[in-house]
Amino acid sequence: MSIMSKLRCITLDVTGTLIAYKGDLGDYYCMAAKSVGLPCPDYKRMHEGFKLAYTDMAKKHPCFGHAAKMPNIVWWKTCVRDSFIRAGYDYDEETFEKIFRRIYASFGSSAPYRVFPDSQPFMRWVRQKGLKVGLVSNSEYRYQDVILPALGINQGSEWDFGVFSGLEGVEKPNPKIYEIALERAGNFAPEETLHIGDSMRKDYVPAKSIGMHALLLDRFKTPDAEEWKKSGAVVFPDLLTTREWLSSDKSSW
Repeated sequence: MSIMSKLRCITLDVTGTLIAYKGDLGDYYCMAAKSVGLPCPDYKRMHEGFKLAYTDMAKKHPCFGHAAKMPNIVWWKTCVRDSFIRAGYDYDEETFEKIFRRIYASFGSSAPYRVFPDSQPFMRWVRQKGLKVGLVSNSEYRYQDVILPALGINQGSEWDFGVFSGLEGVEKPNPKIYEIALERAGNFAPEETLHIGDSMRKDYVPAKSIGMHALLLDRFKTPDAEEWKKSGAVVFPDLLTTREWLSSDKSSW
């Protein structure tokens, strides 16, 4: 008997599991600066500046400012401004506003993302088998409303329900986000649900902690994958291999 026959729902992480960023962060910040006649910022400094600024904002105002009722655009504007300042670029207000608008529009569209070729076929296959498909993502509302539909990952044909941290006010690795997913699926039991993601800390551990099944994708050949396997995690390179394993009579946890 295959594992699929024991499941009622499969939830998936989004970034790194179903979609990935195209190019580097610096590409988009550079294009935004060039659009107002400025030279490109230094890629490495920009990347480091963004990482520090994002981490700081996520600590001060988690879930994209959900608890503080901070508008999404204000959260990102604060984060992007701090990213530039940490990288050594302090633009005047008018210049920064133009640069920010370009960046905010870019990352609110399908432009910076690509869909892995096995993502849509896998989700459709799961739904054809009569299972629910849910998305569990540390992301803001634009993923649900704009970005995923623009990429052809649509509610109703590829997925049934979504749990997005910016809308829920809780984010991975907090296990509560997975409890919300089980409720949204139809109050399914944890053992009837499998979560697929690309992070041991954010996906595998918290899902398993509430009794769900879990497996990890190693799409980018991360050195961490060997440690994942040693700790007992099931790890596959893609969703095609995952599908074959789930369908096999020999598959087991």
